[in-house]
Amino acid sequence: MTKSLMPAALSMILLLSPVMLSPLGGQVARAHDITNDYSTATRADYVFACMSSNGQSRQVLERCSCSIDVIASLLPYERYVEAETVLRLRHLGGEKGTVFRAGVEFKNAVSDLKRAQAEAEIRCF
Repeated sequence: MTKSLMPAALSMILLLSPVMLSPLGGQVARAHDITNDYSTATRADYVFACMSSNGQSRQVLERCSCSIDVIASLLPYERYVEAETVLRLRHLGGEKGTVFRAGVEFKNAVSDLKRAQAEAEIRCF
């Protein structure tokens, strides 16, 4: 390794060492990534929609924020997006909407989201 690359490599090792030396190794970083894969905008959209349905108080803000945190802990982001998309597309008329209303995989995605929302309601509201 050349001398110019050595400081960069050393910095990387020092940066990663707390994670890699932990009892769980790299699993800590992966677990954190999985539970925090929802974007801030997605979380904010959920909270705004939740507050428009439940009220505009500080208490409702905290409950709605708790709700999306619970959902994010139970449902991977990709599955959440899939379910939200299916829910929106079910309102299409005719054959296009039928696909999203009748497809088993689409129903399963929506069911997963509804279960996560039910758990969030129990924990947060």
